[in-house]
Amino acid sequence: VQLQASGGGLVQTGGSLRLSCVASGRTFSNYDMAWFRQAPGKAREFLAAITWSGGGTKYANSVKGRFTISRENAKNTVYLQLNSLKPEDTAVYYCAAATRYSGLPSTAYQYNYWGQGTQVTVSS
Repeated sequence: VQLQASGGGLVQTGGSLRLSCVASGRTFSNYDMAWFRQAPGKAREFLAAITWSGGGTKYANSVKGRFTISRENAKNTVYLQLNSLKPEDTAVYYCAAATRYSGLPSTAYQYNYWGQGTQVTVSS
């Protein structure tokens, strides 16, 4: 499956963004989806994941209550709503896919497919 992320940009502290990731090539509902981010000089960090049906979600403690993951299988799209953004949220954000019933892992190596990333910059 090919993944294309978009929606990043420059926003002030406290602002919001909605990231989108469109899948193509294979049946989207066969995949659990996740979002990660990577800041310069840091490891890739798990943010959130959602089951193939949208019925289950998982969040990193660092973003719980601020970020929301959702999906629309009819549009082959997964979203990440980012609220109350902070400068430390500045990073490249990636979407990723794992075959469904994955258990929503939080480790990057367990995801088979990756988008190209979209830059989010939060100014203070």
